Amino acid sequence: MNQGISLVVYPVKDIAQAKTLYSTLLGVEPYVDGAYYVGFRVGDQEIGLDPHGHHQGLTGPIGYFTVSDIRASLQTLVDAGAQIQQEVRNVGGGMLIARVKDADGNITGLRQ
Repeated sequence: MNQGISLVVYPVKDIAQAKTLYSTLLGVEPYVDGAYYVGFRVGDQEIGLDPHGHHQGLTGPIGYFTVSDIRASLQTLVDAGAQIQQEVRNVGGGMLIARVKDADGNITGLRQ
């Protein structure tokens, strides 16, 4: 169903300050540096900063599992008891994301 967690997104309020902090922490400059998203690549891992995350109800980082069929994976998780927190949405460049919440309130992301 998935290829493991390949993306962790942090909701941030001050994108410039967060970019400085994570550039220092990760030892790399962002490969995406926009007002809507800042992304870093470290090996096979992507670390993202989302300045709109708090407005979408995020209270902490979200791990995104890479899947080959996001709609089928989302339905499989719903069938297993998850609740959709965010329907499938195109965030640009053809990347699709969605989020689910488990019975304990933990949020997990999917990306294709």
